Amino acid sequence: MSKVILVTGASSGLGLAIAQHLARRGHRVFGTSRSPGGDMGSVRMLALDVTDDVSVARAVGEVIATAGRLDVLINNAGVGVCGAVEDTSLDEVRWQMETNFFGPVRTIAAVLPHMRAQGGGRIITVSSLAGLIGMPFQAFYSASKFAVEGLNEGLRLELSGSGIDATTINPGDFKTGFTAARVFARRALNGSHAMQLRRTVDIYERDERNGADPQLVAKLAARLVERRRVGVRYSVGRFEQRLVALVRRFIPAMLFERLMRSVYAIR
Repeated sequence: MSKVILVTGASSGLGLAIAQHLARRGHRVFGTSRSPGGDMGSVRMLALDVTDDVSVARAVGEVIATAGRLDVLINNAGVGVCGAVEDTSLDEVRWQMETNFFGPVRTIAAVLPHMRAQGGGRIITVSSLAGLIGMPFQAFYSASKFAVEGLNEGLRLELSGSGIDATTINPGDFKTGFTAARVFARRALNGSHAMQLRRTVDIYERDERNGADPQLVAKLAARLVERRRVGVRYSVGRFEQRLVALVRRFIPAMLFERLMRSVYAIR
């Protein structure tokens, strides 16, 4: 059955792949961007800034007014600030959290009354494997995604029996524009950790350039949209990265930390 779906951050990267794949499968897809340049094929593009309450309410209202319902929300909009904790300002931390955590909080709060009124719905939030593992020099990105994981777990319990469910997708590294668009904290490249940061970021960028095809995430999103029930979270990406997240659950924390230092050349 065709569903009405809202995908935030759909102008590029994983969001674009998800929106277009769902549209090809016959769903009615509304994508969002802060400054949409027009519809993309059969994906209707709307203006939405996840950091703005009015913008979120307006976009959700437009979907309801146009389609009469909203079956699935896919929270995908996100940003990443790179830098050592001590070289990142509180304003930069707030910017990170405002988009990656409070953004989904806003969109979820906006869609839930409509989903409750229609008797069902689904919320899918694109998190990250970095929401399960703290990443060096991306600690605040990890913090924002850890927060999303906690939000999802609590939300699922609150929605029990409502006909609405929620889950997260946890991607590893994918070939998207994220590498070229990486945002560094203002003091990051001149701080006391600059040399180590560059060594570690070089490894991140190598892994991203050799990352998986975004269609893997798009196909997983389609399965989660179309199945009757969803679990708590779903990892997706290169096998070895998903394996690291699994291994963490079964080895001592200090041993895992030693492994991470080795992987990211931390001296």
